[in-house]
Amino acid sequence: MTNEATLDKMKQMKLYGMWNAFRTTMETNFAHRFAPDELIAHLVDAEWDDRYNRKLDRLLKAARFRYKASVEQINLSRPRNLDKNLLLRLSRCDWIKRAENVLITGATGVGKSYIASALGHQAAIHGFTVLYFNSMKLFSKLKYAKADGTYAQELKKIQKQDLLILDDFGLHPIDEHSKFILLELLEDRYNEHSTVVSSQFPIQSWYDIIANATVADAICDRLVHNAYKIELKGDSMRKHIKKHSG
Repeated sequence: MTNEATLDKMKQMKLYGMWNAFRTTMETNFAHRFAPDELIAHLVDAEWDDRYNRKLDRLLKAARFRYKASVEQINLSRPRNLDKNLLLRLSRCDWIKRAENVLITGATGVGKSYIASALGHQAAIHGFTVLYFNSMKLFSKLKYAKADGTYAQELKKIQKQDLLILDDFGLHPIDEHSKFILLELLEDRYNEHSTVVSSQFPIQSWYDIIANATVADAICDRLVHNAYKIELKGDSMRKHIKKHSG
């Protein structure tokens, strides 16, 4: 069999990483440098890398993060009560395997959304499915879905994600419909999948934000007791960036 025929079969079988590696090896005349088992290992590694990168690209696009963020780029030099050891533990993503949550609180501009997006990016790197939502936009989306008959479908899509990120929770008043939507969403995810919630309000004030004692108890019970808490302090990161860029 000729190399051209081999390449053609690789492409037909959609072995694109292997196809590219084999083609490059032939074109650069490096094939003689490999023992047979080394060449096979090289081709398999190339195929694995190609499939992993394509899968990661799909996961990142589907997540629709607010920021293109990574754990490595989180600023640890600013004094904002960010525990480096906790961040390292979270970056391993074992908490997602255990269906635990992360609650991030702090003032406007202190970096909550960036950290939430970075944790989501890290989850995608580990192969987990992720969806990011601004909280109010999610509630609006699901209320419209109730009106047009697609609510069950939309809810199922969100509920099956390994990680759901709810950003800016409590930034706007939560109406009664939204409270019960959130409760239903968290009820089905409880002990099954993980949720990250970011809010500029401390956790103890969420009861007042929800403004329905029974629903607030149910929502917070499903979020708080098995959650890691990141309580950010300090000045706005935006002010710091502006100061050093001008």
